[in-house]
Amino acid sequence: MIDWSALPDRDPSDAELASVVAALRSPDPVERDEHAYPRLAGWVPGLPEGRRLALGDVMAGRFADPEVQARTFAPLVLARLVAAGTLRPGWVDAFARWYPAEADLRGHHPELGWLHAVAHGADLLAAFGQHPAVAPEPLLSLGAARLLAPTGHVLDAMEDDRLGFALALTLTRPELTEDAAVGWLDAVAEVFAAGEPGPMPAEVSNTLRTLRVVHLLAVRGVRPKWGGDEVRVLPHGAAVGGRIAEVLSTAAPYLG
Repeated sequence: MIDWSALPDRDPSDAELASVVAALRSPDPVERDEHAYPRLAGWVPGLPEGRRLALGDVMAGRFADPEVQARTFAPLVLARLVAAGTLRPGWVDAFARWYPAEADLRGHHPELGWLHAVAHGADLLAAFGQHPAVAPEPLLSLGAARLLAPTGHVLDAMEDDRLGFALALTLTRPELTEDAAVGWLDAVAEVFAAGEPGPMPAEVSNTLRTLRVVHLLAVRGVRPKWGGDEVRVLPHGAAVGGRIAEVLSTAAPYLG
């Protein structure tokens, strides 16, 4: 058992850090979500680079963990590390293998609490999308792959909004060409064009709603800090919005 009140606000010992890292994979949602994650998030900015890298390596390894809550909380810590300026290229590769392949997309579980694979993964995609050392175009394709992966689960806890935000934030990168800014939508267009009459597959519903969020942010701009005053404009917002409308009209003809 961890005495959470006795832990320091910064500079944890190796044993203290290891105990909280272990608690992050706990099936107890209170221990994991209300104690372990906030503590790690608070420690990250003050950790020296070597300890950040070691922590990130552990989190990247958890993408292959057999426990779903371990897999889905790892990206939250990695997002904190990347936002603090720490990055190892292998973390991007590990994330890219896991994110579209994760089969458990439940937002909330009555016993495990929040799982939120799509939303938590979106937070990491957003962090990578703002890091100058990570190429933005593959991240856009990765987001499309996550949306289009066959599933029986319709996103129900605003995961589509989180992923739409992450994609829009990545689309603010100034080095993206117009072709790159819209090219990731070709995969979506192919899936929509191949659709047949009948019940809408869950992944198509998820994609429709996520792209509507991206379209809205392409028009209005993106606030990198939720509720903040800074607004970033998509350099190719008009092209992105136009292409999304074109793609959406395949599945939703009322859009024209």
